[in-house]
Amino acid sequence: MAEYDLKLLQKQMKEELSDDRYEHTLGVMYTAESLAMRYGVDMTKAAVAGLLHDCAKCIPNVQKIKICKKHDIEISEMEEKNPSLLHAKLGAYMAEEVYGINDPEILSAIRWHTTGKPDMSMLDIIIYMADYIEPNRDKAPDLKEIRKLSFENIEEALYRVLEGTLNYLSDRPETIDPMTKVSYDFYKWKLKK
Repeated sequence: MAEYDLKLLQKQMKEELSDDRYEHTLGVMYTAESLAMRYGVDMTKAAVAGLLHDCAKCIPNVQKIKICKKHDIEISEMEEKNPSLLHAKLGAYMAEEVYGINDPEILSAIRWHTTGKPDMSMLDIIIYMADYIEPNRDKAPDLKEIRKLSFENIEEALYRVLEGTLNYLSDRPETIDPMTKVSYDFYKWKLKK
């Protein structure tokens, strides 16, 4: 297994992210490690993915589009209209090209941490959920219940968050990434809802 310098990655993220985003990132890293311990996933991979999940978040939107076009990273019509949605796929690219991460599991977890996807790996789910439940978050409804459920049945928690996201965005359908709906449908079927 590759060795990762977590202290160096933390230092790099502290330089790249706003103070609030950095605090959130540390929260995601620690929460991801806890969930990884609970579900028997490599804690170092969870820490690295947690640290880098938002590595492209603070790049200005115009710049996000430019970088994606320059490096042939596909931009959907929705992402063109809402460039902030690009931070996950751009983050996976940057994790590899800028931060030297070549583990496909880590890159996948970064890539899918905002929309989810059908049949996610446990590391994918852990980063998605850690992003949602980390200790600095306080806005989501039922957060206390989702946090508890994440440590009891993480796929059920994932399903509930996907469902909540679709409900929350239902009055603004133009902001829903189609992959979120596809992910929701997959887990609804898998969990037989």
